[in-house]
This record gives sequence, C-alpha cells and structure tokens, in this order.
Amino acid sequence: MKMVTQEAYFRQRVLKHAAKHGVTAAAIRYHMSRKTVHKWKKRYDGTVESLQDLPRTPHHFPRQQTAAELKLVKRYAKKCKGDPLLGYEKASKHGYHRSYGCFKKTARKLLQPEAKKRKKRKNKPYQRAEYPGQKMQIDVKFVPSYCVVNGEKYYQFTAKDECTRWTFREMYAEHSTASAKDFLEKLVRAAPFPIRMVQTDNGTEFTNALLVTKSKHKTLFEEALMEMGIEYHRIRIGITGRWNVSTALMSSGFTSRCTCSLWRMVGSSWRCTNEHQMTIS
Repeated sequence: MKMVTQEAYFRQRVLKHAAKHGVTAAAIRYHMSRKTVHKWKKRYDGTVESLQDLPRTPHHFPRQQTAAELKLVKRYAKKCKGDPLLGYEKASKHGYHRSYGCFKKTARKLLQPEAKKRKKRKNKPYQRAEYPGQKMQIDVKFVPSYCVVNGEKYYQFTAKDECTRWTFREMYAEHSTASAKDFLEKLVRAAPFPIRMVQTDNGTEFTNALLVTKSKHKTLFEEALMEMGIEYHRIRIGITGRWNVSTALMSSGFTSRCTCSLWRMVGSSWRCTNEHQMTIS
C-alpha cells in the first residue's frame, strides 16, 4: 500500500478552495499558477491518491543494450581482463557498436564480485553475577555545577556490585587514571567480600585501549588490577540488551540530582552519607 504524502493532501485543499472560490482565487491564495491548479483539477477523481506524484520511470529504454551485446561484453571483458581496450576491439569486430566508455562501464557492472552479505552479530546471553564480588561495575559521574558552591569541578567514582547491589562512592577533584587507581584501592579495602572482576566503560581514566598512540600502554588503574589479581572487562562499544555500567548505576536511582546529597565534608576529606542533604562547598 502506497503512503499518501502531505503534498497530496495540500493539493486536495487547493482544489477544495478552487471549487468554492474559483481557480484564480485558489492560485492567489496558495501562491501558484492557474495552470498548475488546472493540471491537478484534471487529474483529481475525488480521492487523495489521484493527486500523488506520478512515477518518473520511463516506459521503455530505446538505447538499452540488447542481450547479444551484453553477452559480447561479458565474453571479451573476461578474456581481456587486464586490457579493456583490446577486449573492446575484439567485441567491435563481432558486432558490438557501442562506445568504449559504454563497454568499460558495462564490463565493470557485469564482472564486479557480488558483495558478501555481512552476518548479523548475535550477542551471547548475558550471565549475571551469581555471588558477591563476581562482577563489580565502576563508572564516573561529573558533579553538576549547581551542586558546587566553591566553583570547582568534582567527579564522583561509583562502584556497584551486580549481585548484592552493594555500592561504594568516592569524590575526587581530578578525572584521571591516578584517581581511578586510588578509588580502586579504597574499594578493595572497603568491600565486605573479595572482588573477582571489575567492569568499566572505555574512558581514558580506566584504559588506553581506544587511543591510537597509547593503546599498548597500561594505565595505573589497569596495573593496579593486575597487581591485585582482579580480572578486568571493558564494556563493548554500542552494546545493547546487556547489563552495563549505566544500567547498573541507574537501577539504584543514581542520577545527577542525587549526587550532591550523598557527600559531606568531614574534617579534610569527603564522606558518603544518606542522612544529610548538602551541596559541595
């Protein structure tokens, strides 16, 4: 079933206006020529489908190559694959009367290899964590400026256990791999269970895998994971339908508005709390 375009409905409105007020009034009202209104009026049969644009494909192709000509092109283009001019000369001797450019273009179309259809990647079913510490999700959240009083920038590192939903957060003034390493060390000390695997995105604070010049260089975060014997897994780019860092954080109601309510200054360091609603100062 063909879809009726908005242009067809517009033409129908023009014809309705012309039926009430005349062709001239409709042409003036909708800023078009009387000839165009008469053309649509002649084509209109009461249905909006009759005002659709007609196909512009020609009914016949008088200069189309015949089956015999295509056979000649295919035959001599194959024989003289490295020299299309020689193939054209041989085809001309056997009754091919087209131009050399037509011969080359036709040969390219007939002899080009068929494009292999790319198989769709089927993602394996995601295996959720079966015990505490099996998969720990880590991500970084930039603290919004309206949550900060002193005008400085802060970043909240958040870790969430996939099995128990246990969460650990720390605030840093620097978005770097050194901060990620420090957060990891604090996380391992604070976790009530051993951590077997850590999952992160491809941010430069975690890995250099996507950097062209530093792809083989390990970050401080990755080196710390290797020293601790913790397995490291990066979330694949464009992943859908799986558990990832964003879903892990969002499932606990973690949004940009609740960032500042989780922290307060105790002495000279930040401490996480759910009892105080404060801004960073």
